[in-house]
Amino acid sequence: MTLVPDSAATSLQVLRRLDSGPRGLTEAQAEERLLRYGENIVPEWRTASWPRRFLRSLRDPFTAVLLCLGLVSAAVAAWGTAFVILSLVAVSCLLRSSGEYRADRSMAALRELVATTATVLRRPGAPGADGKRGTGPGSEPGTFGSDPGVTGTSGQGAYGTDPRGRAWAREIPVDQLVPGDVIRLGPGDLVPADVRLLRASGLTVHQAPLTGESAPVAKYPVDAGAAVEAAHAPHAAHAAGTDRDRGVFAQPELCFQGSSVASGSGTAIVVATGALTRFAAARGGPGKRPASAFDRSVRGISWVLIRFMLLTPPLVLMANAALRGRGLETLPFAVAVAVGLTPEMLPVIVTTALARGAARLARGHGIIVKRLPALHDLGAMDVLFLDKTGTLTQDRPVVERTLDARGAHDPEVLRWAAVNAWWTLHLADLPAPDALDEAILDAALHETGDDGYDGGDGYEGVTTLPFDPVRRLSTAVVRRPGRLGTHTLVVKGSVEAVLDRCALDEAEHARLTALAAQETRGGLRLLAVATAERPARARAHTPADERGLDFVGFVAFRDALAPTAADALGVFAARGVTVKILTGDHPGTAVRACLDLGLQDAEVVTADRIDALTDDELAGIARRTTVFARCTPEHKARIVAAVRADGHTTGFLGDGVNDLPALYAADVGLCPRDAVDVVRESADVVLAEKDLTAIDHAIGAGRHSSGNIATYLRITLSSNLGNVLAMLVAGLALPFLPMLPAQVLAQNLCFDAAQLAFAYERARPEVLRRPTRLRSRTFLRFITGFGLLNAVADLATFGVLALALSTADAAGTAGGDGGQAAFHSGWFTENLLTQALVMLLLRPGVRGGGPATKDRTTGRRAALRAAGPVRWAAAVLAVTGLVLPLSPLGPVLGMPALPLPYYLLLAAVLGLYAAGLSLARNRYERRYAEAGEGGEDKGDGEAKGDGEVAVPAPGQPLSAVGEVRTGIVVRGTGVLGDTGRHGRRAR
Repeated sequence: MTLVPDSAATSLQVLRRLDSGPRGLTEAQAEERLLRYGENIVPEWRTASWPRRFLRSLRDPFTAVLLCLGLVSAAVAAWGTAFVILSLVAVSCLLRSSGEYRADRSMAALRELVATTATVLRRPGAPGADGKRGTGPGSEPGTFGSDPGVTGTSGQGAYGTDPRGRAWAREIPVDQLVPGDVIRLGPGDLVPADVRLLRASGLTVHQAPLTGESAPVAKYPVDAGAAVEAAHAPHAAHAAGTDRDRGVFAQPELCFQGSSVASGSGTAIVVATGALTRFAAARGGPGKRPASAFDRSVRGISWVLIRFMLLTPPLVLMANAALRGRGLETLPFAVAVAVGLTPEMLPVIVTTALARGAARLARGHGIIVKRLPALHDLGAMDVLFLDKTGTLTQDRPVVERTLDARGAHDPEVLRWAAVNAWWTLHLADLPAPDALDEAILDAALHETGDDGYDGGDGYEGVTTLPFDPVRRLSTAVVRRPGRLGTHTLVVKGSVEAVLDRCALDEAEHARLTALAAQETRGGLRLLAVATAERPARARAHTPADERGLDFVGFVAFRDALAPTAADALGVFAARGVTVKILTGDHPGTAVRACLDLGLQDAEVVTADRIDALTDDELAGIARRTTVFARCTPEHKARIVAAVRADGHTTGFLGDGVNDLPALYAADVGLCPRDAVDVVRESADVVLAEKDLTAIDHAIGAGRHSSGNIATYLRITLSSNLGNVLAMLVAGLALPFLPMLPAQVLAQNLCFDAAQLAFAYERARPEVLRRPTRLRSRTFLRFITGFGLLNAVADLATFGVLALALSTADAAGTAGGDGGQAAFHSGWFTENLLTQALVMLLLRPGVRGGGPATKDRTTGRRAALRAAGPVRWAAAVLAVTGLVLPLSPLGPVLGMPALPLPYYLLLAAVLGLYAAGLSLARNRYERRYAEAGEGGEDKGDGEAKGDGEVAVPAPGQPLSAVGEVRTGIVVRGTGVLGDTGRHGRRAR
């Protein structure tokens, strides 16, 4: 049984279709339908088991490359190399699967969000002999009000069994609801299923989790007919576009699972449960997510490595066969060379760095990273999409100002609005404060400065006519001091409804309507206030008394700004992250929030314009647009996909079902902990709360982890490439192998152990300032340049070794093998020392001269603190290179002690290499600083024109960069952080 929206159907027709009545189902009918349709449970996501996650980790390209190398090593009987590589593969898969499994367990505690019980009308009697519902009094469909147990608002009626067989209201678990059940809704209730309203009294519903609208939506049964249509006629033109966009959610008689009651009460019939609800249907919508930024980066770098590794062994074999006449005996050496080129610690480094970052976020900020590669995507993110409500603004309005009929500020307007809000609340049968009433009372309390607001000086409440969606206003009747025999009606409601009831001539009515429209275009929401004096009477006041009113003025509201939003926007700008707003709200409301946050020239595009654009045109519009308003879920997803296809790494923050398509379209999806269940299950990162500062913490952790990974890749690949090039040249120039396979394995083990320190390196400010992306093209340029420099140093070492060995040979100390063992020993030592130098000098943030401080003691302390894991690891690596040939292990590996002249010459080579490395590093930084990269690889630097990104340097105004491919530039505002702190509207 599915929900078929048919606004023309009456409540009676709906009841007949569902074979139910206004008194609900009998217990027997409910049990039969529970068996037929199943429990009202949204299907849960199946989380992968730990073994399945372990096997799935093998599909990672880096891990797959190493696994193939390990198998090849085993095939050529290089058992030591195979054991080391396969062990690293196992460790990497173990770390990754364990981290994601822990994140799943953390998520299990957050899955209980929907309502646990619902108030339902059930009849204890069994169905009639024909299997249909009973035929007692009031059982006929459509006899509304014939049963006292059904009349009234939510919560009325007796609880317990009625001996006459009438319906009785009771609380049942929501999973026991079935289609045809009649339920009651009251303020604060979560809608437990998709329902059709039978009756309602002032019912408004929050649909933000489904549509993104921040304001409550009025709901009423279609049986209200012409009265409702006439009451809403002034809004028809304004709402037409919204209704087209919202579709079924715009129909006033329907409420959906996942929404909540803001005010009023109602009685409704359940039309869809479980997997058939709109809430559950969102799970099957987006399908498989596209490859994220991390996946694309890993794929690109992996293919570079694969090409090198596939090319290296055949070249080694062919060159040795052609020039030296060697056969397959050089195959182990060729495999060892390929292994030497591979950063075999890469899967372990990546997994360890990301897992440590995720653990820090969980411990320090309560942020759950469900997918470890998402942490890299956060570090690479340069465009963040978010909704306005709950991030830039809070989920509540505040009074901006009050205006009299001339448009001037008038505190009397606020006073009368507060009288209405106070007494409509305190005289209501079921007090349920409206958000606008709360804002008015807060403003009145602030104006009076008293300890509390008491409804006016000496005013006495008489009665109230509550708000309902037909009249679109509320009225409080009060008795004022000194006005015996007179009642004062204080009316507050929508502008059109109040003005139509005021004693105004046509010209004044038009002028006030234009004044209200002008304020509304500025993003403010308005309520009109009017009063009237009526003779005191004993009989009740009715809506007919709301005529001939005296207009008092307007109360203007805006959304309350999130306290951290302005500062967070400044931080994002400094970090090179552009913020774009995707909202279902009115464009004026979104613009008002941007203006209050200091985004003075934010451009706005509405969804109806997007429909006419191609994807390329949409990407061009998105570069200069800050706000997209009136967005449906499909619009949001298309905008995110267009920006992503334009070469950016995108993030999306959402919390409602309407955000799911965009969540899937982004590289990384974020949601707060109180998001709807399906969104939490789909998101990559779950925040402790919907706060932009939490996202900043996550971005910082992502850049820290990604920066360490990028540093490891740059250093390792450039060093390995230099060694491989030198080894190939040496293999062809020397009559013997330049290094034995066992020595290559020992060298790799030492270097691998030292490289693990990169996963634990502390964050550098240079890395945290800008997005960090692993781009294969940029890495290829880096490792080629510095790899050639490393190869030159290795070849210089050959000359040093030749000179030293010739001296030793003349002295008769070269050994009986013609100096082969000494050559192996010397090159082993030089390789470890040059790799230690590379680890120290190619790290981000390295500058000559040490810490810049005036006090020497402070400088020494700073230097000591700066001696992080990488420095200690480089020192241990250098000591190992010097000591190992002198130790008892040296002869075992075929490496004797070297003559003293070699060490002196080696020191000269290393000094020249360090100087050359520093000069090349400085030139690299200057070159990419001029290109907008700032020295370290963000993956996006060189090419504003070829799909890559230029971002402003820290503290640089966005306007100095111009229109960049990271998104829009808010022209004329300078640094977002400054305008955000000083550009707010003063109240």
